Amino acid sequence: MAEVLMYSLLLVGGIVLIMYSSRVAVIHSARLASQLGVSSLIIGITLVSIGTDFPEIFNSIISSYLGHSDINVGDSVGSVLTQLTLVFGLLPFLCGTIYIKRKEFIIIGSCLVLSLFLIFTVVEKGYFTRLDALFMLLSFIFYTLITYNVTHSDMLEKVDLMVLDKYKPKKIHLMLAILGFLGVAISSFIIIQSIIILSSFLQIPEYILSYTILAIGTSSPELFIEVTAIKKKEYNIAIGDALGSCIVDASISIAIGNFLFPQNVSAELAMPTILYTIISCTMVIVLVSVRQKLDKKAGAILISLYAISFILFIFIL
Repeated sequence: MAEVLMYSLLLVGGIVLIMYSSRVAVIHSARLASQLGVSSLIIGITLVSIGTDFPEIFNSIISSYLGHSDINVGDSVGSVLTQLTLVFGLLPFLCGTIYIKRKEFIIIGSCLVLSLFLIFTVVEKGYFTRLDALFMLLSFIFYTLITYNVTHSDMLEKVDLMVLDKYKPKKIHLMLAILGFLGVAISSFIIIQSIIILSSFLQIPEYILSYTILAIGTSSPELFIEVTAIKKKEYNIAIGDALGSCIVDASISIAIGNFLFPQNVSAELAMPTILYTIISCTMVIVLVSVRQKLDKKAGAILISLYAISFILFIFIL
C-alpha cells in the first residue's frame, strides 16, 4: 500500500512538473526564435501549435523506447477525448459563452476525425510499422496546410498571451528553453515509470491509466492557453488551440514514438476507446457547428460525453 501511495504521488508530481516545464519550453523557445529573426508563421506552425503537446510527444518517445506503446497510444487518444470534451466543455463554465465560426470548425474538425480513423485502421492490426507512423507524421503537414488556408491566423498570438519579458537576452531564453525541455523529458520518464509500476500493483492495464489519468494531466496546458485566450476575447485562438492540439495528438504524438521504435499495441483495449473517441468528436463537431456557440448547455453535454467514456472500462476490464 505504501508503494502504491508513493508511486501515485510520483505520478502526480511528474504531471505537475511536465505541465510547468512544457509551458516554459514553448514560451522561451518562441521568444528566442523571434529574437533570431524567425518568421512568426514558422514559429506558429512549429513551436506554438506543437508546443502545448510536448508532454504527449515526449511520453510517446520514452514509452515506445521502453517497450510500453500502450502508454503512448492511451495518452494520445485519451488526450484527444479529454481536450475536445472535458477541457472544451469546461470553457463556457469558466469564461462564458463562446461563439464559433461554423465553416472553420467543421473543416478543422473533419481533419481531426480523419486522423482518428487513420489511428483506428492501424491499431486494428495490433501493431505499428515505421511506414504507418511515417504516414501519420506526414499527414500533419496536410492538416496544417488546410488549417492555415481556412483560418489565415498567425498562431504566434498564443505566445503573446503569456506574461513574459520578451526583452531578456537570447542566452537567458536559450537556457530556460533547454531547462524546460529537460524538465519535460525527466517528468515524462517519472510518469511512465509510475504508470508501469501502478499498473502492476493495481492490476489495471497501462492503456487505461494512460487514457484517463495521464491524459488529463497532459491536457492541462491546453486548458490554461484556452482560458487565457478567451478572457482576452481571442476566441479563434482558443478554438484553434483546442482543435489543433487534438490533431497533433492524433498524428505527431502517437506516431513519433512508433516511428523511432515500432511497437505492438493492445488492440482489444484500444479499439473500443478509439471508436468512442471518434463518435464523441463527431458529436461535438455537429453539436457546436449547428448551434455556432459553446454555452453552458453544450458544455454540460460535452462533459457528459467524457464521463460516459468511463462506462467503457466496465466492459473492457
